[in-house]
Amino acid sequence: MNELKISYATMEDREYVATYGIIAESEVDLKIRDKRCYILREGDEFIGIMRWNMIFEFIPFLSLMYLEEPHRHKGYGRLAMAHWEDEMRATRYKMIMISTQVDEDGQHFYRKLGYKDMGTIVMDIPPYEQPLEMFMGKAL
Repeated sequence: MNELKISYATMEDREYVATYGIIAESEVDLKIRDKRCYILREGDEFIGIMRWNMIFEFIPFLSLMYLEEPHRHKGYGRLAMAHWEDEMRATRYKMIMISTQVDEDGQHFYRKLGYKDMGTIVMDIPPYEQPLEMFMGKAL
């Protein structure tokens, strides 16, 4: 396993930032400008992305963490989450949140990292229909 490199996304990464997950075109540049997007690399290869924003205007909320399939189950997700949590802790936030669909394995990963279930929402309005979205949180 090569070393995981975590860096803020730059305008050079713009296409990659816009590629993963649903994100409004108008948000892409804001994520880069506000340093709310990380690019994950193994060596010089893009292997994943993390994007976050604020929920309720005072709680950091990880809206996307994605690792390319060949790079999963190598400990990179755990390292990336620790990096984000440390940064949020250093900024003196007291709590962080994430969400994942109930049919995804992410909920098990997040529970191992100390996140607790906080509720769900139904997303049944086209074109955003999906399985139940569960929210999880963690005290810092």
